[in-house]
Amino acid sequence: MSTIQWGIIGCGNVTEKKSGQAYNKIADSKLVAVMRRDAEKAADYATRHQVDKWYSDADELMDDPQVNSVSIATPPASHLDYALRAIKKGLNIYVEKPVTRNADEAQQMADAVRESGAKLTVAHYRRALPMFLHVKNLIDTGAIGDIRTVQIRMWQYPRPKPAADAPPNWRLQPELSGGGYFHDLAPHQLDLMLYYFGEPAHSTGYSLNQAEFSPADDHVCGQIVFKNKVVVNGSWCFNLGKDDAVDSCEIIGTKGKITFPFFGTFVTCRNQEGEETVNFVHPEHIQQPMITKIVSYFKGEGPNPCTIDEAVVLMKVMDSFTNSQ
Repeated sequence: MSTIQWGIIGCGNVTEKKSGQAYNKIADSKLVAVMRRDAEKAADYATRHQVDKWYSDADELMDDPQVNSVSIATPPASHLDYALRAIKKGLNIYVEKPVTRNADEAQQMADAVRESGAKLTVAHYRRALPMFLHVKNLIDTGAIGDIRTVQIRMWQYPRPKPAADAPPNWRLQPELSGGGYFHDLAPHQLDLMLYYFGEPAHSTGYSLNQAEFSPADDHVCGQIVFKNKVVVNGSWCFNLGKDDAVDSCEIIGTKGKITFPFFGTFVTCRNQEGEETVNFVHPEHIQQPMITKIVSYFKGEGPNPCTIDEAVVLMKVMDSFTNSQ
């Protein structure tokens, strides 16, 4: 497979800037078709982004002989179905996060990948961003000694900036998203914890709907104990006033602390040698570094940057936070 020829299933807001344009800016990669159930919007997307073909039916896109790889960028409720159909058609697959609504669906996807030998990558794209690789390097080189605890706080008012607000907001419909803003945003934080610290030994938590402005829970708390004895505590609250919004991760070790926001652009490291803050500029298309790695993987030239099995572990952690009440 000399060129990865992409078809996007679900060319909505997430593909406008984060990913869609990146497919044509990577060597041996080309966006050849897009699909959306609303034909008018699919045609508009194709025209604006100079994509040759558009469809309003996913099977028609997947049957296009030019398409050898698909990006599934629909709400999570349809991820499993589209992935299973793409696997049967012999396509490479890139699935948006959260990979599914829950761990059971993720495991079904993982089983299908294993049985078929298909190539599938999950869009935990922060793994490929220089800012978060810098954090990983600080941890791996012992810049703050042995890691003891991690404190995550994602506190937002009912319309958090990282999430799209255009109605109807599927993120607040649990039957489509798996939950609420927690299911939309927490994969960014929790996947990095798995990437940094490895396999969890145990996780638990609770969730509740405090403000009741939607059917989804708006307050989630959880704890992960990793096999290497690192403890992560997380708090996600989406019902506060604007002035009390917080986006913070603190990684505390025996010799210092690393602090950074998940949706910001700086990392501060304080240790026995002093304090240093490094500022970053994210790529114009924030998924492009991840997609570059995926193209290499699909071509057989590199490893899978995020496997479905890793995503299953993440979904089990998320389920343990939200299914215990």
